[in-house]
Amino acid sequence: MRADVLVVGGGFTGLWSALFLKELDPSLDVAIVEQGRVAFGGSGRNGGIVGETLDHSHELAAAHFGRDEARELARLGRDNLDELETFLAERGIDAELERSGQLIVALSPAHEAQLRRAVDFARGLGLDDWRYLSGEEVRSEIRSPLFRGAAFAPRSGTVHPVKLAEGLAAEARRRGVRLFEQSPVGELRVGPAGVAARTTFGDVRAEKAILATNAYSHHLRPELAHRFLPLYDYILVSEPLTAGQRAAIGWRGRQAVTDARAFFNYYRLTADGRVLFGTSEAVYYRGDRVDASCDHSPAHYRSLEAGFRRHFPDLGDVRFPYAWGGPICATTRLTPFFGSVGGRLFYGLGYTGHGIGSTRLAGRILAHQVLGRRSAFLDLAMVRKKPFPYPPEPLRTLAVNAVTRRLRAVDAGARPDWLLRALEKAGLGFSS
Repeated sequence: MRADVLVVGGGFTGLWSALFLKELDPSLDVAIVEQGRVAFGGSGRNGGIVGETLDHSHELAAAHFGRDEARELARLGRDNLDELETFLAERGIDAELERSGQLIVALSPAHEAQLRRAVDFARGLGLDDWRYLSGEEVRSEIRSPLFRGAAFAPRSGTVHPVKLAEGLAAEARRRGVRLFEQSPVGELRVGPAGVAARTTFGDVRAEKAILATNAYSHHLRPELAHRFLPLYDYILVSEPLTAGQRAAIGWRGRQAVTDARAFFNYYRLTADGRVLFGTSEAVYYRGDRVDASCDHSPAHYRSLEAGFRRHFPDLGDVRFPYAWGGPICATTRLTPFFGSVGGRLFYGLGYTGHGIGSTRLAGRILAHQVLGRRSAFLDLAMVRKKPFPYPPEPLRTLAVNAVTRRLRAVDAGARPDWLLRALEKAGLGFSS
């Protein structure tokens, strides 16, 4: 089979890339191959929080790329989310998008000071609607004895990730994109004449290709492994809350919630009244392992349930019938990176938990790169510069374990030690 452009991966990056390719040149023959179903990987397993930011925090963006680019990324993030909302409405895609805002809650006095600074910084970049809520104000929104205050980003929201991916896939097909599911790629070869992918149904050849496999990318291009860590997050989803349980905790505004710890919890209400409760205390499996053996972790599920009951003791013995894990792709600067192999194979990956929003921008960037079209997006330092690499094994596992121990200590109230301070000085930002 032949195509003008082959997209490997049927998650958010691949689907958005295909859509923007067809927008830039409707005559292109674009084919997507996906090893499972659409959103089989991290795209369909995430927490469903869609933020207005493209970076892990505005302060880190300024540290990595300068204040001017941090301001530009803040603007692009807002425009990106507004455009997503318009796109879904115009095409009749019901992805359960709710622009209900996001609370970043403080669980300690140090978090309160940190979040006040974050709000001041965001407002300094032009985000005038960001504000800080006192403990009393945030507890009037969501009743938890742990909340001491919060930063509020009012334009963020929540979405059903699988419904979003399925809607994008349907739109891609409508525009003439060929989508092949259940088609694993065993080999991806790049040559002077183009790209060839060996799949279960035969070879696919194209002039150019996009590798849109994020945390799975090293399976096909091992040379990318030093630029990211594949990690696993884990999630619980409760049974639907009763009217009495909802009254006990409030949450009438249905905001998305994260907290200010290094290893934070994230949570939201689903459309049918369940609580999705996840943890960012992601697991690195030695040797960059990403496969079905990592999809579940009973120890993480027990920890999540205990954490949930500390957050919401008034919910009693609510049960959790659903639990899963999914891979994320973390870079040292906590933002995505882009590149190409031989001017034929293009890639974008490393969303570090912010992929629902930032994959849309990545798809636009990749489409312009593939077609050689000029765009202000390609001038961003985030696009032009690659992140600092991670060490190889066995140093990789040792480094991850060392940093994890220190971050847990910080979350327990300790001050960042020499290692975290050195990493932050080097621009890695782990103690932020």
